[in-house]
Amino acid sequence: MALKLNAFTIQSPRFALPQMASLRSPKFSMASTLRSGSKEVENLKKPFTPPREVHVQVTHSMPPQKIEIFKSIEGWAEENILVHLKPVEKCWQPQDFLPDPASDGFEEQVKELRERAKEIPDEYFVVLVGDMITEEALPTYQTMLNTLDGVRDETGASPTPWAVWTRAWTAEENRHGDLLNKYLYLSGRVDMRQIEKTIQYLIGSGMDPRTENSPYLGFIYTSFQERATFISHGNTARHAKEYGDLKLAQICGTIASDEKRHETAYTKIVEKLFEIDPDGTVTSFADMMKKKIAMPAHLMYDGRDDKLFEHFSAVAQRLGVYTAKDYADILEFLVGRWKVQDLTGLSGEGRKAQEYLCGLAPRIRRLEDRAQARAKQGPAIPFSWIFDRNVGL
Repeated sequence: MALKLNAFTIQSPRFALPQMASLRSPKFSMASTLRSGSKEVENLKKPFTPPREVHVQVTHSMPPQKIEIFKSIEGWAEENILVHLKPVEKCWQPQDFLPDPASDGFEEQVKELRERAKEIPDEYFVVLVGDMITEEALPTYQTMLNTLDGVRDETGASPTPWAVWTRAWTAEENRHGDLLNKYLYLSGRVDMRQIEKTIQYLIGSGMDPRTENSPYLGFIYTSFQERATFISHGNTARHAKEYGDLKLAQICGTIASDEKRHETAYTKIVEKLFEIDPDGTVTSFADMMKKKIAMPAHLMYDGRDDKLFEHFSAVAQRLGVYTAKDYADILEFLVGRWKVQDLTGLSGEGRKAQEYLCGLAPRIRRLEDRAQARAKQGPAIPFSWIFDRNVGL
């Protein structure tokens, strides 16, 4: 659930930081150049995906004794993390917010939905489509969680609390893409075939948030991303209300509420890690922030636009749906939530990580302020999702 800040590649939900270099992307051009140290890897062009720059991948970076930590807190996870899931029978379902195809009034309900959608500008639909496509790439996110050593679902139906969480979290998240997809289909405002192609490309491309199979890095990443997604969906809800579509505002707000609940679970896991292993956790947090939080959808492609994610992010940044300021705010929130400034007894490396993290949000804001001062209105470009109509970046 990225923006490019020159040195900073801030990405968006699944989100993270917007593009600060051009100061337009709300998901900070997450795609930008990914590096491994100072070494860059040449572009890899594959038949299935557009050209992109990649980094040297690191795998299984966590030592065996760290893996044991996650086995030792399975009982804690069952009591403290699984409670953030809702029973299926108490969950909302997409159909609760959509016209009922079995009712005699279905056609009239669809007509009313389409009338409301006519009042919403194209730029909003670009952002809503981008958010929906990000949600629809859910198989990639479950796959990523199942790469994490010590917490993966080993069999596909493992009874461990980590595996139960991953499957149930995926099931809850699955409703988000379903709901937004059906709404957009019924609205008549978007080119569903182009959107469906984009989803297929994105799932096929996968993602690499550089979590190195480490649940330390993985849960820090998901903590950030869930909060970013909560903010993004909350802002799309606010805009929908301003445009007069209260039903759409309810849809986006309901999804945002789910993301907030999931954020609570992931941040609680990291809080526990800070309690057990403050040094290892603070250095992992710093490592993840130095890499930048890459948005899960940074490899977005529709078969035409090699910079689709950057362009989508630029529109989201301009509308205030997800911005560089949000990226800095999330970082500041997590530093406070996990009481990073209050950590004591750290190693030399841990103290350096602590200092880096406590000073990073102000640094990002200074860079954003300077970039904003230089920013100019971007060009208008066609988006295939809305039948190639032009939208300003």
